[in-house]
Amino acid sequence: MAEQRIPRIFIAEDDEGILDLLVTRLRIAGYHTTQEKDGLAALEAIRRNPPNACILDVNMPRMDGFQVLKRLRADPLTAHVPVLILTARRAPDDIKTAIRLGATDYLSKPFNDEQLLARVARLLRKRPPPPDPSKVVML
Repeated sequence: MAEQRIPRIFIAEDDEGILDLLVTRLRIAGYHTTQEKDGLAALEAIRRNPPNACILDVNMPRMDGFQVLKRLRADPLTAHVPVLILTARRAPDDIKTAIRLGATDYLSKPFNDEQLLARVARLLRKRPPPPDPSKVVML
C-alpha cells in the first residue's frame, strides 16, 4: 500500500494568538504545519523547503506578505506553491493586489474554522497543468 503524505502548510503570521489558533486548527484537521513570525524569515524557510501550501499574513515585520508573495512567484522553486492571503485588511485594492501578485485565495480576519479549512483544502486540490501553447488549436 502506498504511503499517504501529510500535506505541509506553511504559516507566516506575526500575531501569536492567531498563529496558535491556525496551527492548532490545521493540526487537528490532519495537516503538518511550520511557521515563522516575520516575512523575511518566512521567505527563507519556504525557499529552503517548499510546502504544499502557504498561509500569509500581510502586515508582518521585516517584509510584508505582499512582498513575500511577489518573491515566491518570481522564484521557479516556489512559483507553483498555492498561497492563501489571510489578513484583517479588507479593502478591495488589497484583494486586487493579492490576486495580481499571484495569490490563490484571500480570506479576511476574523474567520471561522470551517472557512479556514475549506480554503486550505481548496489550495491543495490538484490543478490541471496549463495548456501547452504549441498544442492549442485556434478555431
